[in-house]
Amino acid sequence: MQKNLVIVESPAKAKTIEKFLGKDFKVLSSYGHIRDLKKKDFSIDVEKNFKPNYEIPADKKALVSTLKAEAKEAETVWLASDEDREGEAIAWHLYEVLKLKPENTKRIVFHEITKSAILKAIEQPRDIDINLVNAQQARRILDRIVGFELSPVLWRKVKPALSAGRVQSVAVRLIVEREREIHAFKSEAAYRVTAVFLVPDTDGKLVEMKAELARRIKTKKEAKAFLEVCQGANFAIEDITTRPVKKTPPAPFTTSTLQQEAARKLGYTVAQTMMIAQRLYESGFITYMRTDSVNLSEFATIGSKDAIVKMMGERYVHPRHFETKTKGAQEAHEAIRPTYMENQSVEGSAQEKKLYELIWKRTIASQMADAELEKTTATITISGSSDVFTAIGEVIKFDGFLHVYRESYDDDSEQEDESRLLPPLKKGQKLEHGPITATERFTQRPPRYTEASLVRKLEELGIGRPSTYAPTISTIQQREYVEKGNKDGEERNFNVMTLKDNQIKDENHSEITGAEKSKLFPTDTGTVVNDFLTEYFPDILDFNFTASVEKDFDEIAEGGVQWTSIMKTFYDKFHPSVENTLAIKTEHKIGERMLGEDPESGKPVSVKIGRFGPMAQIGTAEDEEKPRFAQLKKGQSIETITLEEVLELFKLPRTLGEYEGKTVSVGIGRFGPYILHNKVYVSLPKTIDPMKINLEEAELLILEKRKKEAERHIKKFEEEPELEILNGRFGPYITYKGNNYKIPKDIVPQDLSLQSCMELIKIQDEKGATSAPKKKFAKKK
Repeated sequence: MQKNLVIVESPAKAKTIEKFLGKDFKVLSSYGHIRDLKKKDFSIDVEKNFKPNYEIPADKKALVSTLKAEAKEAETVWLASDEDREGEAIAWHLYEVLKLKPENTKRIVFHEITKSAILKAIEQPRDIDINLVNAQQARRILDRIVGFELSPVLWRKVKPALSAGRVQSVAVRLIVEREREIHAFKSEAAYRVTAVFLVPDTDGKLVEMKAELARRIKTKKEAKAFLEVCQGANFAIEDITTRPVKKTPPAPFTTSTLQQEAARKLGYTVAQTMMIAQRLYESGFITYMRTDSVNLSEFATIGSKDAIVKMMGERYVHPRHFETKTKGAQEAHEAIRPTYMENQSVEGSAQEKKLYELIWKRTIASQMADAELEKTTATITISGSSDVFTAIGEVIKFDGFLHVYRESYDDDSEQEDESRLLPPLKKGQKLEHGPITATERFTQRPPRYTEASLVRKLEELGIGRPSTYAPTISTIQQREYVEKGNKDGEERNFNVMTLKDNQIKDENHSEITGAEKSKLFPTDTGTVVNDFLTEYFPDILDFNFTASVEKDFDEIAEGGVQWTSIMKTFYDKFHPSVENTLAIKTEHKIGERMLGEDPESGKPVSVKIGRFGPMAQIGTAEDEEKPRFAQLKKGQSIETITLEEVLELFKLPRTLGEYEGKTVSVGIGRFGPYILHNKVYVSLPKTIDPMKINLEEAELLILEKRKKEAERHIKKFEEEPELEILNGRFGPYITYKGNNYKIPKDIVPQDLSLQSCMELIKIQDEKGATSAPKKKFAKKK
């Protein structure tokens, strides 16, 4: 009889743990949840106190049978899923499904996969914490209620196949509101004045010292007047202050701060960071990666101290204890840190190495001495003016934690580098000036969110928890409510006036401004859904409500409140608002915008969300003549498009003429512009404008498509119509009854007979054939 069966969540973790436990222990994986709410049903009995109806999905049935058989054979079953609510729920589901007995079952938790942590966990087993399980069930059930009841409302009122989620909808709202702030923003100009002064250094050689006017000047007229004052003015040092400045290291990483820094420093998406961190955790290199705690264990602080002394010396050590400020922090009991601080690097992929190094540096920096700097500010007077220039110098006296780590910020471009030394200065010293420049600068509109800055905002508002940030951001992009993209900058003119050699030079320059990379933009569908939900379900979209629901889950986890009572309070208010909204009749389709009349027909012109996304319409369904429709182009939005731009869209399809006795036309569809000839569609390359293409160019594209098609079909056999040899992206292959089969490289496809093809198929079927390409489905949660 097997003595001990340990069940963990992932096979990678099982492999790592098996190394530590020895021959009396067998470690198996549950591959995440083994049961969940039924996929297609509501699966919640509201009348019976919100009783959930769980099922074992088809793809988990064989695994459950294996686990049942193994559990029966074992003297003790150790449930070792993760230590957060999700992990506790997995342990509970295993207990229920495998019909385990309390006397033979032990729950163990650890937040790092090291030998000492695993052995310590085995010595300190506990029972399943039903409060944590209920907190997870409450989140799952509440989110199912919202999704299941709101989605049909969206299908009816906005567009089929839409779905809504509680936290996702709030994240979309943040992005939509930011987009509107950007469109409403009016940039204001002001002049920034900088001066170069020539000062003798210690050797008496003149060096440049930069200074800036202590205020911004509003208009060009004022800026010019100021430079005129400077023309004959004397400049002198009025005051010099030198003060010590200390910089303290940031706290060790939580899930949210790791996602933000990995995005800024390494360019990783939030989902990518979590995937790489999961691999590092399962390999035993870092502690658990879902946490909102900044606490470090004594083991970690001692390990950090030893590593710092060894590498940099005693002076760099400063042990610190960081307090977790997040209310309701519960996901784990320690920050994300390396399991062994002496390991500065680990084995793994390039991405794993980079993320590990970032975690190591941040952890070690948190236990290092402050950086000591000296900041000198010199105030420079201008004769004949009450204005002053200030020159700032900063010198690092002791680098401390900066020796290892500097934190990044979202707007690094705005972080002026002040670490420059000022030359020796004396109070009352007269200064000779070089160029004094007044440059027109503009106020910056609010920046669009990146994935990382959205995580920071959600955390600030108390919305979501470490385990939900990455899935939330992935979901809103998968649902096409938000898209990540780049925006080209626009050219802008600005004025520069320079006082040099007692002359004022006035020039206009241009710059590219507003270019953005990897930012989150709301789609038209996202905007319309957001506006609809904000109007009819203000509670669901309310930031405070969403944050208070998170606090309710925290209370359930602490055993302070019954989860069913929270559900009842929510449902009694939410369900009637769904019923009322379904009953509302609106004159126009939700999100429809009327733009005016078509000058040719006099019919109304509107834009709205159609079955395939944003579209324009001329006419109405009530007209005798059918309305005409056109898809909006990429980059156009139903919020901002003008009547003129919409009328342009209706210039397609246009007929180009005839080829081989059939009409050739050019049109635009949901996948972009195309040529249509004899029921065959040919996509237009991006370089060709559908409004300018002529018949000759279209003929060439039609012939090119035919040639490609002919090259694709290598060989067919009359006696077996379901079999064909085709040319694919990765070379020739056989297709037969919906399956694809490789052709070995040393075989000429054209030489294959039907019998040879059938032999290749037989060999590969015995090994297991690859299925024909299937449609992409959203990843299972």
